[in-house]
Amino acid sequence: MPTTNERVTVTLPAEVVQDIDRLEKNRSKFVLEAVRHELQRRRREELQRSLRSPHPEIEQLAEAGFDEWAGGLPAENAAELVDLKAGKPVRWVPGEGWVEARK
Repeated sequence: MPTTNERVTVTLPAEVVQDIDRLEKNRSKFVLEAVRHELQRRRREELQRSLRSPHPEIEQLAEAGFDEWAGGLPAENAAELVDLKAGKPVRWVPGEGWVEARK
C-alpha cells in the first residue's frame, strides 16, 4: 500500500535549521527521522508505563490464566492467534508485573 504524504509547516529557530543543514541536505528527511524516533520513544515509554501499572482487565486475565483465555478463543482462529510453543512461560506477580515462570 503506497504511503501518501502531507505537507506540514513547522517553525524552528534559525540556529536549529542551520544545525540540521550542517548534518543533512534533505531537511524533510531529517525531520521525518527525528519525528519517527520520538514517536518510537514515546510508544516505548507508554508501554513501560502500562507494564508498571497494567489495566485492571489485564490483571483479571492473568488471574484467570492464559490457558483458560486461549481455550475461549474460536477453534478455527486459535492456532492463528496463539502459538503456544513460542515465547517463554510467564506468570503475573502483583507489584512486579510479568515474570518468567519457574519450571
